[in-house]
Amino acid sequence: MSELFDAVDALVASRSALPPPAERKRLRQGHGLTLDEVAAALRVRRATVSGWEAGRTEPRPPERDAYARMLKQLSELYPADGPVPAEDTAVPEEPAVGAGPGPSAVEPTQDTVASRAPAAPPAAAPSAVEPARARAVPAGPAAEPGSTTPHAPAPARVSAGAPRPPAGVGPMSRRPPASSARTAAPAVGADPRFENGPLAVVDAVEGQVLAYCVGGLVLDVPAKSLPALVEWALREARLGQPKLSGSGKDADPLLVLTEAALERYGLPVALTEQERLAGRIPEGHKVIKQLTRANWQLTKRGFGPWGRVYRPAQGSERSCVQVCIPSWDALDTRHWADAAQLAPADLARLLGLYASRVMTPRGSTAVTGLELMTALHPPTRASRPDAAGKRYSEHNPGSLGRDPVDCAPCEAPDGHPLLAGLPRFHQRTPAEVLMEEAYDWARPLTDTECLHSHLVGIDVNMAFAAGANGLTVGLGAPEHVRQPVFDAKLPGSWLVDLSHVDLSRVQVAKDTWAQLDASLLPSPFTPGGEHPTGPAWYATPTVAYAVELGYDVHPVEAYVRRDNGRYLDAWYQRLRDAYLATMADLGVHADLPPQEFLAAMDGYRHRDPQLATLVSAIKATVKGGIGKLRERPRGEGWKPGQPWRALARPTWRPDIRAAVISRTRINMHRKIVKHAAFTGQYPVAVLSDCAVYACDGPSPLDFLPYRDGKPLPGGFKLGINPGLVKHEGTQSVLWGEGVREQFDAPGLNLARYIKDGTVTHTDNGE
Repeated sequence: MSELFDAVDALVASRSALPPPAERKRLRQGHGLTLDEVAAALRVRRATVSGWEAGRTEPRPPERDAYARMLKQLSELYPADGPVPAEDTAVPEEPAVGAGPGPSAVEPTQDTVASRAPAAPPAAAPSAVEPARARAVPAGPAAEPGSTTPHAPAPARVSAGAPRPPAGVGPMSRRPPASSARTAAPAVGADPRFENGPLAVVDAVEGQVLAYCVGGLVLDVPAKSLPALVEWALREARLGQPKLSGSGKDADPLLVLTEAALERYGLPVALTEQERLAGRIPEGHKVIKQLTRANWQLTKRGFGPWGRVYRPAQGSERSCVQVCIPSWDALDTRHWADAAQLAPADLARLLGLYASRVMTPRGSTAVTGLELMTALHPPTRASRPDAAGKRYSEHNPGSLGRDPVDCAPCEAPDGHPLLAGLPRFHQRTPAEVLMEEAYDWARPLTDTECLHSHLVGIDVNMAFAAGANGLTVGLGAPEHVRQPVFDAKLPGSWLVDLSHVDLSRVQVAKDTWAQLDASLLPSPFTPGGEHPTGPAWYATPTVAYAVELGYDVHPVEAYVRRDNGRYLDAWYQRLRDAYLATMADLGVHADLPPQEFLAAMDGYRHRDPQLATLVSAIKATVKGGIGKLRERPRGEGWKPGQPWRALARPTWRPDIRAAVISRTRINMHRKIVKHAAFTGQYPVAVLSDCAVYACDGPSPLDFLPYRDGKPLPGGFKLGINPGLVKHEGTQSVLWGEGVREQFDAPGLNLARYIKDGTVTHTDNGE
């Protein structure tokens, strides 16, 4: 009988009563809980909890019962007739981004302004450091998204070490505009060591140096030289970020120097052409000499757009500060748009949100993407205590380790030391080199397609991130095997002939074959879409797809990695969550119906340009991180056959890059085949993660098969999640034919220009 009672209890729990969505939000805010905290407790995504509170979705078991239990307890603490809590952004842990001054703002009045005479600067030597003093940024009206704001009058000061009052409480706080609530910035103060956040934008105005931190906090900076500024950042400012992994390291403080700060500390506002090419200022610069005299060191890359100033670690104590200089092109406009031109407070919010959702930037988005892999899977960990209670550093299982490993000869790019014995002008064949790259394929339109009115492009969201999700990659060195039996679970590179795979007859499901027009399809085995003519090197996902299509494979030889694992899973999950949370802030939520999704995506970048910049930076972190796995030599006086600096990294792994790109390309081809088998429609162009189709309408819904709101299983599905697709752009068929005629290029890849129709350079398709 007890089993029946348990079953009844479980049934009742599955329909646990929940308060209305608005009440759920009120109760959470009343207890000072953030969306991230609730999501972590219930083991769901932040966007999921946000959807529950907005009424877009409802929780399901087992989370529903736990969520109902939490809300019931909160309702007892905060009855409905109690005081109304402040908005999310009124809490110092979640300030707004791109909506003007921060949440702990002070509304200036005639009385308070009169009492704000700045304290006299401390009389100290250039290297002296005093305790940081904190300012709350005046609130005032919300700034237009993406706008820059002038420096505010000096606000009242409180000690940086003192507890920061919750926003909305006391005479020195003001609730920010409700419209900024959806752009909550990272939580600060969770770790007392880093209560002022991961970074500060250092600016100088009228003789005062100010440090703009996340959450709207502004600190007085007493440092009068760059060495003193570094000391201040380490000893007084309480900047940094907790480690992302239990065996990892805390993030170093990041100082972002404005042009005014550069002048204040004796650094050039811009680099000369020679310095720009070298990527650093000369070693004899007076500021470098100041750092040297103060016993600070620089990495081999010197002091450039992204500098690292450090002293050798003493045990587990690190002494390192990162420096970012936007006016030296530290923030690439391709990924960060005009972030370098933002006001200090706005830049602090943007970079702070990136730090919260991804990690504290360590360099370009590509460098940060690679560093994130290591931060989530550190190479070493502390061992268990020995008989004497001592711990030692040991290999961290699932990581790439601390020592680099050689790649296989077929995986080595041209100029690699492994290829030093090849003739100087030797052109490597597919049977000698692994060529796993993204698609760049196009074909002429058929007569039937020319009768359609539109060309519609669809783009796969976070395609390379989706390709990394769940992918098993090698962790150690390759093992050379001759005449191997192919194993789809074994990562590696395989020399195999796939020319017998016939795309006119493929298996699209178990015991289900489809007849296709192979002349209208790109081959899945080559980046250019041409059919292979003989043996070639392929990564495991490519060979596995040939088997999936229903064909036997017989490799001649292989380089396999028996030490393997899903190294990129945590990396994917963190970047996925960062992307989805930011898109939700912009009003594009997961699981929207197709028509609502297309409407939400329309013009989303204009709703908050700073958050749109954050989306671009997150995407660039994905692509750049994957690209860094096979970094080539750059400006190092390098000659073919010589090693270059990147080869000394354990994260220099061209095999992992090849596997991710292989899987991404195969994912695209699989969807193309399913779509063709079901609809008889074929793409006219494919470029990396974008495919273009001809149809009689301007919308993706004019050719994507949806039945009762459900997409074709295994085909293209509209949505914001990684691996789903969005609308890339629409042009007319006449535009496409006209562009190809104008440049006399029948193979022009229209996917490259489908977004806005602007052709910036010729592309003959070769």
